[in-house]
Amino acid sequence: MKTVLKISLLMLLLTSSAIMAQQDKKPKIFLITLDGVRWQDVFTGIDTVLLNSPYAQDKNLLKEKFVGNSEEENRTLLMPFFWNTIAKEGQLHGNRNRGSKVNLTNTMAFSYPGYNEILTGKADDVNINSNDKIYNKNITLLELANNSKEYKGKVAAFGSWDVFPFIINDKRSGVPVNAGYMDATGDLNEKEQFLNEIQRQAPVIWESVRLDVFTHHFAKEFIKKNHPELVYISYGETDDFAHGGLFDFYTKSMRNTDALIEDLWNYVQNDSFYKDNTYFIITTDHGRGEGTEVGSKWTGHGTDVAGANQTWIAILGPDVKPTGEANDDQLYTNQIAPTIMGILNLKADSKTMPGKALNLKFP
Repeated sequence: MKTVLKISLLMLLLTSSAIMAQQDKKPKIFLITLDGVRWQDVFTGIDTVLLNSPYAQDKNLLKEKFVGNSEEENRTLLMPFFWNTIAKEGQLHGNRNRGSKVNLTNTMAFSYPGYNEILTGKADDVNINSNDKIYNKNITLLELANNSKEYKGKVAAFGSWDVFPFIINDKRSGVPVNAGYMDATGDLNEKEQFLNEIQRQAPVIWESVRLDVFTHHFAKEFIKKNHPELVYISYGETDDFAHGGLFDFYTKSMRNTDALIEDLWNYVQNDSFYKDNTYFIITTDHGRGEGTEVGSKWTGHGTDVAGANQTWIAILGPDVKPTGEANDDQLYTNQIAPTIMGILNLKADSKTMPGKALNLKFP
């Protein structure tokens, strides 16, 4: 009898281990956005026109840190993780100098419409035409996943901008969202308690957007504790520094955000739950102007700013063909949501998400 009982317990343990192993093999996705970062900065490095404009304050320091002997060297100095890792192991789309284009399908070219398009896979110029704190009537991929049997309670979102609870509609969707100056809640570890304490002790530059380092570490601590399977992180400093004409801070923030993404990638590649089965899909909500003149001002974006509808996409993950920089392709922001749904093996009809999923394996 005891032998039979031992065998039964052993079989139960083996079955439980097999189930856990099967769950761990399910694909995990980190969707990451950098607010208002232009394709030009990602693919060509620091903008030497803006560097020599009144927008730049400490020109010598910027030149020392971010100017090399070529555009390729400049972009690597600015975003080393993108060019030393993603370009070699994943894909980068949106370098218009090589004929690779990524565009918005919404006509607004500012944040709420851009994030709605990224997260829902569909532009909505009728209802989403401002940055007001209005609960989104559209259903995001985060909500669809959280309402599924496979990913219920395994979805989370973190943002620097305080409008994200409305964009994701946290009340209806049930997706936990930490954004703006919200504190971490629940059973907090020591680091989360410390982050709650200090996030307003650091300089509060904008009341609606906290510094990205806090968003990053709130997200990282949650990830370490809870192991969510679909995570959205939105870094926001870059856009606000640009609006303020602070080219030095915009540039340094891009470099810092690249390092934060690298830190997150290194973490997931050393965590058995995420290692070798996690995708990073990185993009932006809109572009911005190219120069200093009215109609093309780098500080602005929107319908009346040339180039503001031009974006980019970076992809890294286990089944992503490592093609590096793309040539001569046309992609759209509304393709991101159906791509993520496809990776997670969740269904969304073409009316809900009209964009065509990206072919991650194309040469």
